[in-house]
Amino acid sequence: MNSTENTKSTDTLHDWQRSFIEFALQKQVLQFGEYTLKSGRTSPYFFNAGNFNDGESQQRIGEIYAKTLIESGIDFDVVFGPAYKGIPLASSTVFALQNSHGINKHFSFNRKEAKDHGEGGTIVGAPLKGKLVLVDDVITAGTAIKETLALLEQFPGASLEAAVVLIDRQEKLAGSELSAIQALEQEYGLRILPAIRLDQIMDYLADKGEYESALVRMQQYRNEHGV
Repeated sequence: MNSTENTKSTDTLHDWQRSFIEFALQKQVLQFGEYTLKSGRTSPYFFNAGNFNDGESQQRIGEIYAKTLIESGIDFDVVFGPAYKGIPLASSTVFALQNSHGINKHFSFNRKEAKDHGEGGTIVGAPLKGKLVLVDDVITAGTAIKETLALLEQFPGASLEAAVVLIDRQEKLAGSELSAIQALEQEYGLRILPAIRLDQIMDYLADKGEYESALVRMQQYRNEHGV
């Protein structure tokens, strides 16, 4: 099978998405090999966002979240970063919105344990009110979304409008024809906005012409597990 079969044309990629994929490869965030996922499946690729661990990475991440939000056209008041991974993502996102686009937004994050001194409580940053967007690296079971929705029950003036994630693996959940993103959108009525989809990554790799063996394995995996 041709490794680019069923992928879309590279004209579906914006320059900022192409640049981010290149950076993910450079930082070894996007890796190829054999990786056992939480689902038990063996994936030929892995997206290790933990390797975005320096100042340049945080700047680039903030920019791609900001661009994803702007391109979506969604209306929001607060960027919320669920503890713990979402905390630096939220601050990087609002900085990029202001620094690169002149859009000033509030951000908040939660603590896992309530603080009983100082300002107290579990929320740090702007009050949770108005329209929120959640930022996370990837979505598997949607734990961060479910925990955030439970948290917002304490804040009747706030609503979760959308979630932004770095990558959509476009992969079926076990026993379902839906992906994790599709299932969560259907269950909670949220918009989930991936910065990059798997088919776009495959477009990029095919265009580069340097990843033929990785593409063959990715296409086989996608044929078996993809939505």
